[in-house]
Amino acid sequence: MSSIDACLAGIEKLNQRILAQPEEKRRKHIRERSLSVVVPDLETVFDMRLTPDGLTDVTHRPADRPAPRSQVRITVDGDDLVALAEDRMDAATALFGRRVRVDASVGDMLRMRRLL
Repeated sequence: MSSIDACLAGIEKLNQRILAQPEEKRRKHIRERSLSVVVPDLETVFDMRLTPDGLTDVTHRPADRPAPRSQVRITVDGDDLVALAEDRMDAATALFGRRVRVDASVGDMLRMRRLL
């Protein structure tokens, strides 16, 4: 089982992948959104903002502590989050295999797909 620190490192790797995209592409496909990553096996939620400048304001909290509903909500186990971040798991396969659940508008889903 992955730890909170391993998940934070994975989120940072995903952030670096976003920032590696040309700025023009990021500005075209990213709209600022609140984002929550729910990690049920760690009973933790990582809250952050997705912006053209990457993932910002990353914090974590216990899953049972209430917070405002985010615009994009991703549910994934810790090991799968780390595997996705390290490119050991394909995002499309994880989505279709229901290892990752995304609760977002269709527009947000399409923009994220184009970026990743």
